[in-house]
Amino acid sequence: MLDRLDTLDLHFQDRQHIIAAYLYPHADGVALIETGPGSTFPTLQARLAARGLTPADISEVFLTHIHLDHAGAAGHFARHGATIYAHHVGIPHLSGPGRLLASARRIYGDDMDALWGEMHPVPDDQLVALDDGDTVSLGEEDLTALDTPGHASHHMSYVVGDVCFTGDVGGVRIPGERHVELPLAPPEIDLDAWRESLAALRAAADRHDLRHLAPTHFGLYDDLSAHLERLDTAIETADDWAARTLSGWDDSEEALQDAMTEWMRGQASEQGVGHDAWERYERANPSWMAAMGLQRYWTTQKA
Repeated sequence: MLDRLDTLDLHFQDRQHIIAAYLYPHADGVALIETGPGSTFPTLQARLAARGLTPADISEVFLTHIHLDHAGAAGHFARHGATIYAHHVGIPHLSGPGRLLASARRIYGDDMDALWGEMHPVPDDQLVALDDGDTVSLGEEDLTALDTPGHASHHMSYVVGDVCFTGDVGGVRIPGERHVELPLAPPEIDLDAWRESLAALRAAADRHDLRHLAPTHFGLYDDLSAHLERLDTAIETADDWAARTLSGWDDSEEALQDAMTEWMRGQASEQGVGHDAWERYERANPSWMAAMGLQRYWTTQKA
């Protein structure tokens, strides 16, 4: 498996190690796990060309969820003939992305186009809806879909061989660092569901004899048990911080974002994360968005 797997760095915002797409050639075609946003599609084309491939060579695209940093370029590949696989709840937003784009534009405003580029709709006959436990044949290997909500209700993780592609539910981790950070972007953060998904990842690790995790932000890691332990800690510390901070919060949104940034930076510093690596964590998982997501979780599910 690993001898075929290729991590493609999409150089989001001209920075390394922010967003990955994973390339897996197999006997019957070439699979891509995650596409990144439309804004990095030219970079992804260049990465494919360096390997003697074009977008038309991609036979299957597997999306962990439909957020723009993971799925924004799916329609580009559909235009070149790829079949797009995603969680059954997310499928309608790929065929008709209008609501998804309108919601994102409310958050990102004037930065929307520069950050995410163009998202094309995917024709219905090129979409395949996945449920928990579904398998797809990739040559001599089967891909198994795992329903893993927590970051989003429509989140899948994928097992191929001894690798689990964890999207965002496996956390954010920058190469060379131990620190695992929770991506807490709104609107569907659910820490209780995240705990259940962590249990599902551990069960899958035992069932499939997994040896590697591949989060979209960023790269391949072989310390699977230790990574999942840090993810467990991240869930518990975020829930504790929310309980202590948000239960009586009556200050401004800006003040909350500042408090969240200070807390997240402190968590990273405790794990030895330096300035340059912290900037990468921030680009992959902005703390101001984490404040919005955690506050929504608290007010809708805990208050």
